[in-house]
Amino acid sequence: MKAVQYRAVGAAPEVVTVPDPEPGPGQVLLKVTAAGVCHSDIAVMSWPADQVPFPLPLTLGHEGVGTVAALGDGVDAFGIGDSVAVYGPWGCGTCVNCAEGKENYCLRAKELGIMPPGLGAPGAMAEYMVVDDPRHLVPIGDLDPVRTVPLTDAGLTPYHAIVRSLAKLVPGSTAVVIGTGGLGHVAIQLLRAMTSTRVIALDVTEEKLDLARTVGAHEAVLSDEKAAARVMELTGGLGAQVVLDFVGAPPTVRTAGAVARVDGDVTIVGIGGGALPVGFGSLPYGTTVCAPYWGSRKELAEVLDLAHAGAVDVHVETYSIDEAPSPTNACTTAGSTAGPSSSPTADTTGRCGCGGRRRPRTRASPDLPASPAVPPARPGSPPLPGRAAIFPGPGGGLSLDSPAWVRTASTSSADPRPGRPQRAAPRVPSGRPGAHLPVT
Repeated sequence: MKAVQYRAVGAAPEVVTVPDPEPGPGQVLLKVTAAGVCHSDIAVMSWPADQVPFPLPLTLGHEGVGTVAALGDGVDAFGIGDSVAVYGPWGCGTCVNCAEGKENYCLRAKELGIMPPGLGAPGAMAEYMVVDDPRHLVPIGDLDPVRTVPLTDAGLTPYHAIVRSLAKLVPGSTAVVIGTGGLGHVAIQLLRAMTSTRVIALDVTEEKLDLARTVGAHEAVLSDEKAAARVMELTGGLGAQVVLDFVGAPPTVRTAGAVARVDGDVTIVGIGGGALPVGFGSLPYGTTVCAPYWGSRKELAEVLDLAHAGAVDVHVETYSIDEAPSPTNACTTAGSTAGPSSSPTADTTGRCGCGGRRRPRTRASPDLPASPAVPPARPGSPPLPGRAAIFPGPGGGLSLDSPAWVRTASTSSADPRPGRPQRAAPRVPSGRPGAHLPVT
């Protein structure tokens, strides 16, 4: 089969032919229908040799959707042909956190050498992949694999961050979203679908702020040296109950702390290297600062329920597996920090589930259903946020049987793009995620 592999330290990823995998006892073999590209795929290729914690070559791809192709001995939870999404942050399955489905916080993963697919274990950028346990699969039903695959990271990560603060996202509250890229624009949609909070979005260009408004932000503020003061003005001098920083760079982290309300939550999701000092007097009284990781198995199921309800709508661009190294390499060059390091600005173009960037590219795909067009970027402007996925398959054609890269830009059902028909906000199914979902 074909696979996209990182084969040598410092080398570019390659499309190679490797033996077809077979599932062992308790494992599941998937035929991959879509695989996402994320900045973590670039991060693992940037480490020096003495810091690479896994053997090479490595098949990339920690965002995966596929159909069940074969079952190992003892597996009866799924049938051949079932369409499923892969839960990425694998854990031991037996510690107290894993027992609650919180494998993203497994207490023994490091000790046991357990790593996520594509970030240590063989990933989804291949025609087939082996999933270590059926508990790491979530049925997607009739959801489009291409539009679904980003939700395993770019949906799950912001959802997890929001759920931690749901008790504070009550009517009359304010949530600030810093960075409206790959995670941020999904977070805005989730906040609108799950809560009645007012959403204030921050980013560095008017084009990005327009996108934030399109996907549901009530207010959009340019992320410059005046951003914190503007947010305080919009909140009557009180600040926001919840601040979600999807950039995590030093300037944006400072802004996050500056706009937090007394007894507020500051959640740093982005991996931009920033840190927020915590101590008496350094932040408003009662401020909680958190740096969460990915999300739980239960939460991924809830994100997919929201997708079924139409609360998150994702548009994509696709690439064949043979083109996979092209968008992967583009991730390393798209975007840069904007403005001097002392000012609260940062380029958040295409922030993905791990805080990275991606550059949108366009490929015609006659075998995939048409999607509403994403507005082209102006000459010289940053690319719109997006995600990418791969369909492994023969040749360069794309279909649900031939995986490809997918780049996404989202719209909100409550705030559709100009020219799209207005839809009523979807009703969240009873017992599923909603404004009164208990905090976990």
